[in-house]
Amino acid sequence: EPPDAPKDFSCQTQDMKRITCTWREGETYLYGQNLPRYTLSKTSSQKTALCKASCSKQCSCSWDIGQQWIWNVTVTVENPLGKKTATDVFDVNHRMYPTAPFQVWEDCTDTEITLHWNYENNEIELFCQTEVLQPDGKVELHNSSVADSKRVTVRGLRPYTEYRARVRCGAAKYFWRWSEWSQPLTTRTKEGTPSGKLDMWREIKPVLGGRNVTLFWKQTPSFQANGKIISYEVTWEKIEDGSKPESISLSSVYNSTRIFIDNHTYRINIVAKNNVNFSLPSVLIISRATDNSRSIFSTEELKEGQINGTDDGIFISWEPRSIYDSYIVDWCNFPRLQPCDLQWKRFGPSTSSAVISSAAFVPGVRYKFSIYGSVANRASLLEKKIGYLKELPPHLDPVVRKVDLTYNSVTLSWDSYFTNESEPGFVRGYHVYVSPIQGNCNLKGSKKHILSDELELCKYTIENPEEKRYTVKHLMPNTKYKIVVKAFTGGGETPIFNFRYIDTPSNSNMLYFVFLLVIVPTLVAAICHWKMEWVKECCCPVIPSPNKSKVLSFKEFKIDSEKVLRINDCLPDVLAMDSNAETQEL
Repeated sequence: EPPDAPKDFSCQTQDMKRITCTWREGETYLYGQNLPRYTLSKTSSQKTALCKASCSKQCSCSWDIGQQWIWNVTVTVENPLGKKTATDVFDVNHRMYPTAPFQVWEDCTDTEITLHWNYENNEIELFCQTEVLQPDGKVELHNSSVADSKRVTVRGLRPYTEYRARVRCGAAKYFWRWSEWSQPLTTRTKEGTPSGKLDMWREIKPVLGGRNVTLFWKQTPSFQANGKIISYEVTWEKIEDGSKPESISLSSVYNSTRIFIDNHTYRINIVAKNNVNFSLPSVLIISRATDNSRSIFSTEELKEGQINGTDDGIFISWEPRSIYDSYIVDWCNFPRLQPCDLQWKRFGPSTSSAVISSAAFVPGVRYKFSIYGSVANRASLLEKKIGYLKELPPHLDPVVRKVDLTYNSVTLSWDSYFTNESEPGFVRGYHVYVSPIQGNCNLKGSKKHILSDELELCKYTIENPEEKRYTVKHLMPNTKYKIVVKAFTGGGETPIFNFRYIDTPSNSNMLYFVFLLVIVPTLVAAICHWKMEWVKECCCPVIPSPNKSKVLSFKEFKIDSEKVLRINDCLPDVLAMDSNAETQEL
């Protein structure tokens, strides 16, 4: 292809002695002796070349300025298929492209950095710019306030913080373009007085004659060490009698210590120290041990409320009280270890709930949380909570101690389920599973439960974890069943195995019913047959006895205790005469 016109053709100088022109070449797909040839010359005299061009990543050509300041130059590119040109007209004074500053050094205070530098051509008035890279990655640009100044001061920096800076310059009078950046300089501001306060907390344990107080502290986002912390200074004093304070100094590697105090009220201070000064004191007030306020001794009076885990942590809430200016929640990251790695978090007076998260939280571990209200640096225990990041099934099943059987029911009794801190969840209740050995289960009042092997069970749910007895009804007499009791938590229950086998007895009521319907009538019939004449005389006499007649049972037919039949009221069917002897006797 014929050549394209040279691209980005421009000329500039770095020392006011030589001019360098640059451009980009295009692709012609010709090689060897057919490569494009470049010629740079004055536009008014293109037959005389000013310099010999060289091309690598880009093409360039340089020549001495001499006494000429206004230039009109043309670059010509040609190959066997064509020729193209590009022209640039310029004043050398307007095309100053300085070399990068060098020998950059600094002076520092705790909040300022002053950068100094040199550059090669001191005859040219330059205007410089400084780039400062902050620790958070933010970039700030600072311009020199005075032209031809070889320094700049950057203010408002943080003490004892590392910064990286570099400098570039451009012509002050006729700005053309910035120079390349200088080599970056990494520097650190000097130390300053620590700002803010340490966050301090405590754990109090009563002992003989007083209390052991374990103090913990940490740096908060509002605290700035502004240097290298070399020690922590802890001071405590009795408030009531103004006794002499006691103090200890601890190396910066520590973040806790234990002190002993008696049963009076104490004020405890802690400050951080660097090579310049101390931080502001962080203060805690430990109340008298005899106070009725819930500080340490009344913790057993508070019932532990249950809380639940979420995807982000453990959700905890408390009842706000207007008298407190802040709340503190503390817990142990590793409650099964001693020491347990006590942690705490502070909240403002308008906060009444939070999600406590920690990389140390794992499923199946019970965590205890204590909520304190604080006013004037004095904390009081308000509530206690226990919960899990995620509940898991219980380790063990209830131990069934007693089984009472009838022909159609079974009553199971088990020991109280032993729930302690090692349990992987809160026991919410129990499930009782029943199934006959042969066939499926369809007992009244139960729900179907299908195992992984497609075995069908009857399931009963007991939602009271304090319950220790349950009766399964509507069983079949003289049938073999398998049965099991499972405890369940918010994480479910363990797989079902280790069934207990029972045999229901025969129905004794049915035998009694059969006895009444068959045996008793048979005995009665046999006796009647054996005493037929006596039965006939008693039940169906030839001559009825008046005393046995229901018709004569009314009072008006009685004389004394004898029943009387009056002839007037009777129409006989047959009239019979008795013998004289019997008549006289009657």
